[in-house]
Amino acid sequence: MRLLRKLWRSRALRWGATLFFAGFLVPQAFGLAAFYVGKAGAMNWWEARRDSTNQSPDPATTPEAVIEVYAARAFKWRGAFGVHTWIAAKPSHAERYIRYEVIGWRHYRGLSALAVHNGVPDGYWFGNRPQKLKSLRGEGVDAIIEKIAAAAERYPYPNSYRVWPGPNSNTFTAFVGREVPELGLDLPPLAIGKDFPTNGSIIDRVPSGSGYQLSLYGLAGILLAKEEGLELNLLGLTFGIDAFTPALKLPGIGRIGFPQDGTSD
Repeated sequence: MRLLRKLWRSRALRWGATLFFAGFLVPQAFGLAAFYVGKAGAMNWWEARRDSTNQSPDPATTPEAVIEVYAARAFKWRGAFGVHTWIAAKPSHAERYIRYEVIGWRHYRGLSALAVHNGVPDGYWFGNRPQKLKSLRGEGVDAIIEKIAAAAERYPYPNSYRVWPGPNSNTFTAFVGREVPELGLDLPPLAIGKDFPTNGSIIDRVPSGSGYQLSLYGLAGILLAKEEGLELNLLGLTFGIDAFTPALKLPGIGRIGFPQDGTSD
């Protein structure tokens, strides 16, 4: 008891405990409550919507190359904590999009977790409407699509999947972002798994390519970059501040502040 009292008198420890409570626990508790209030009576997975949200350009009327990156709340209880992210790409004059993503149920059925397939680029993710994170189209995008395809082939965890702390769908999207910095990919704070290391080191570039991060296997870490700002990661949860596009990043809630402009036409 004497040791505990002595530790609590430490100013650094008190500040750390306050940050953990105010920055991580309280926002996650609010996010958890809001999610379950909004998801009352959620349907089974086979009943959930997977159709288009009409956010992506129609291939029939869009001859130029297009890249879209999306994030949607995960299905059922996972959505209270995080999102599922994926990349959709359409080369010039192609009739359909190719989706690049990691899917947990594929791994559980003995398949590769990495899925590269034709699919709806902007579909609901089991009933959850996706948010567009990035849109690139026009000149030079075909070359970026080729780099995305090559990066997907180099993904180091195609036969592994863990909801927490990774590797998962967000680990894959973050890996592609690091391999293809032309995307300038700033993943949302709810993308649990984005900080899981993929280069065998605790130090790596951030997904946007505009800075660096230190991560202890996705369990704890710190990130500093022009695009992402300053982020603290603890047990997969992210608390951060974006100074260039002012916003607060909170666990369970996401980004509060000015929206990101992730488009380039």
